Amino acid sequence: MTDYQVHTLPNGIRILFKHAASTITHCCFIVNAGSRDEAEHKEGLAHFIEHLLFKETERRSTSQILNRLELVGADLNAYTTKEYTCIHASLLNQHLERTVDLFEDILFHSTFPEDEQEKERGVILDEIASYLDQPEEAIQDDFEELLFNGHPMGKNILGTPETVSKFNSSDIQSFISLNYNTSEMVFAVFGNYDFKKVVGLAEKYFGPVPANSTPKHRLKPVGNSGASLILHKQISQTHCIIGNTAYSAGHPLRDGLWLLNNLLGGIGMSSRLNLEIREKYGIAYTIDSNYTPFTDSGIFSIYFGTDREKVDKATFLVHKELKKLRDKKLGALKLHQEKQKFIGQIALAEENRMGVIMSMAKNLIAFDHVYTLTEIFDKINAVTAEQLLEISNEIFDNSRMITLLFEPKE
Repeated sequence: MTDYQVHTLPNGIRILFKHAASTITHCCFIVNAGSRDEAEHKEGLAHFIEHLLFKETERRSTSQILNRLELVGADLNAYTTKEYTCIHASLLNQHLERTVDLFEDILFHSTFPEDEQEKERGVILDEIASYLDQPEEAIQDDFEELLFNGHPMGKNILGTPETVSKFNSSDIQSFISLNYNTSEMVFAVFGNYDFKKVVGLAEKYFGPVPANSTPKHRLKPVGNSGASLILHKQISQTHCIIGNTAYSAGHPLRDGLWLLNNLLGGIGMSSRLNLEIREKYGIAYTIDSNYTPFTDSGIFSIYFGTDREKVDKATFLVHKELKKLRDKKLGALKLHQEKQKFIGQIALAEENRMGVIMSMAKNLIAFDHVYTLTEIFDKINAVTAEQLLEISNEIFDNSRMITLLFEPKE
């Protein structure tokens, strides 16, 4: 039995609702449009638009937009990823209509004035500079560029100073008309309401939005053949990422890779990489692994930072752990323990209600279905030791792994 409800407006916008017995509402509006949808030499445009949505509309000034929810104590924010643009808010239940009204206004009636474009251009250029000053963040972008060599998936979401400096109103309108498809939009609400009320508000504000059914043409990334690169930076510590392209969000082995990722370097101090490299040898303060699935590809990576003289040993130990997973199946008891650990972590994550409703909305866009906790747990429990061995030998294949190092300059 599902614990959510869905309603589709005539223009294609879907309304997703999950009930919560709380005085606080979490809601988001997600558009299936991100940095991978940008044209060549337009890198950073999706993120630029996201910033400008908070500036001026046909009936509100920037200050009126920013004050509309903050004056009632609500929190309003947004973000851009490779595949999505999301506006989200947390608020007291009685302010839902105020929030829906504001969402509709900034998403469909922003005017993108030239003076605000110039202001925000400067803000984003500062954001890029700040990001480059954080090697643990910058290395991730450089790694993805190496991983998806020449493909839009490898481009920095923020763009570059060169591309951001050249955006204009025509670029903005073109991106929106080509990528803001109403049938690939979801407005999601997690709160204490009758579903009819949520649908009524959506019909009132989002119902009149003209339908846009422009088809999306995304180029699927191709697999990589492995590479190793060292870049010298003005830093004091060596930073390293080792990884590979991975399964898409709809791949049948996705849940097995989620489980393997959690075992290797997921949440908590008991992951294999943390126990071996930090706790046993004390050669890295931070070491973790990450798996990010997309609609047609994915990224698996291991990151650590350490002193230059320790990087070879840390790298050797990482590959040693990967080899163990390629060479030998997990025992029945260990597999059971890892499943219970992962299931428990997922259950605890349900406390983050904003994270939950965002995840549900993305599932609805990607799969036209929202997976319940029971379905998720069943998928994890169905993973076999044989599947984990198969996944390890494919994703952790040394010949396909990419290694990127940021080393201090002499």
